[in-house]
Amino acid sequence: MKRYPRVQFRKRLRELKEEVEEMGQVTLNAQKNAFEILIDFDEEKLKKVKNSKEKIDELNFELERMCMGIIASEQPVAKDLRFIEACIKVGSHLKRMMGIAVNIAEVAEHLRKEEVPKRPIEDLTHMSNIVQMMVSKGLYAFLDQNMNMARELRQDDDKVDDLFDQALSNITKSMFENKDSISYMIYLLFVARFLERTADRAVSIGDRTIFMMTCEKP
Repeated sequence: MKRYPRVQFRKRLRELKEEVEEMGQVTLNAQKNAFEILIDFDEEKLKKVKNSKEKIDELNFELERMCMGIIASEQPVAKDLRFIEACIKVGSHLKRMMGIAVNIAEVAEHLRKEEVPKRPIEDLTHMSNIVQMMVSKGLYAFLDQNMNMARELRQDDDKVDDLFDQALSNITKSMFENKDSISYMIYLLFVARFLERTADRAVSIGDRTIFMMTCEKP
């Protein structure tokens, strides 16, 4: 017979939270490195990003195993059950964000020898900074159960959408000015889309946080 079952249960929930936090830090570092090598290619950082994907796959597998173990043995209800379910969802979003970071790193490989115009890169850098902030905010909102931060993510996403439109406009303009650049400039369109999709995932983490706390759809 287990002693102090509630203490043990709370310990297992804290371990879940720590697992999500580690996944978040690995993902944030990979996103930062992926965009940096887009600006200034670095073979070692490229390897780090690709290795981080394997790390996230392992952490996510462990997270799901831990969640299933707690559900099977503890039979949690109400807010505790929603927290465990949210951990699985957030882990899935972080895993997908890591995949997108690898996509950006792969684009960097294609662009490493090209002279990319300054304006599109400035747009994407601004966009990337906001997206990384959103991922960090989404992660913190979930871990700290901060409703205000979770709600702010939709406003942040509007800024990313505006920058996405601006980036597309400037990338397209650069293509018309130098048609020889079209073959590689099209990769920047992919980067803009990757960043926009990452922002959407951050918003989803915020929405999941709100549902976990209120049981209401945002």
